[in-house]
Amino acid sequence: MSTLFAFPGQGAQRAGMLHELPQAGVVQACLEEASDVLGESMLALDSAQALACTRAVQLCLLVAGVAQARWLLEDHRAPDYVTGLSIGAYPAAVIAGVLSFADAVRLVAKRGELMQQAYPEGYGMTAILGLDRTAIEQLISTSHAPVFLANINADNQHVVAGSDPAMAALAHRARALGASAARRLNMSVPSHCALLDQPARALHTAFAQVTLKRPALGYLSSTCARALHTPEALRDDLAFNLCRTVDWYATLRNAHERGVRLFVEMPPGVVLSGLARRVFGTGTVVACQGTRRDTLDALLRREVNATD
Repeated sequence: MSTLFAFPGQGAQRAGMLHELPQAGVVQACLEEASDVLGESMLALDSAQALACTRAVQLCLLVAGVAQARWLLEDHRAPDYVTGLSIGAYPAAVIAGVLSFADAVRLVAKRGELMQQAYPEGYGMTAILGLDRTAIEQLISTSHAPVFLANINADNQHVVAGSDPAMAALAHRARALGASAARRLNMSVPSHCALLDQPARALHTAFAQVTLKRPALGYLSSTCARALHTPEALRDDLAFNLCRTVDWYATLRNAHERGVRLFVEMPPGVVLSGLARRVFGTGTVVACQGTRRDTLDALLRREVNATD
């Protein structure tokens, strides 16, 4: 049986997420290193006002994920697999040894800036619950304004991206078709669609200056829903995941088929673990947020003993 660390994407953020991390030396070291790389305090980005900025959100998610994972790995062996939803791919890559933390901080800062500059306002993402993919694609194909399928989170949970008017119109039609909910997400950019092709190409250029290594752990891409092994494939995945559809549902099923039976969601949030429970019926799913350290320790030790 295998263990997977999963890292959340944008939308999971909340003010104070870095301040809520464990008071531990390895966590403080992550905060200090990121602050040194940026030339500004990471903790200053962890406020409601600062998190209105896409760059700040993505940097905080990166640091929160890496810090929490490193804290757990002080006392436990590395997981068999890592994966991340959207920006969550970056802390996953750091923990897998693909990318140095300092390089990840620089690239994520660049990523956030490019995305925010491309669409400073009037665009975003909306979650549609209760309709299958065929119904969502039919709504998209008959929309009067461009809107895109961005995330496949479950068989009946999808996320679309586009302009606010286009998403509002699609949400209205989705409810009429029987959707149980249509919610505008806490996203200020239309991620995971062709609208971000140009920022993705610019980010790929920035990646040319960075050295990537083969992953020391299993790295599951949430866009192609399979394991990637070479620096070239990982460079492409990390640079272009902001303009490609995320198939989180297929990624979870891939992990389960590979024998993953302990799914641990890094902070912040509990959304990924909620989605995973629908797939990991025979396994254990836990979110670090709200879970005691001794409980996490017991679960990680149990998985090691089961494997041995």
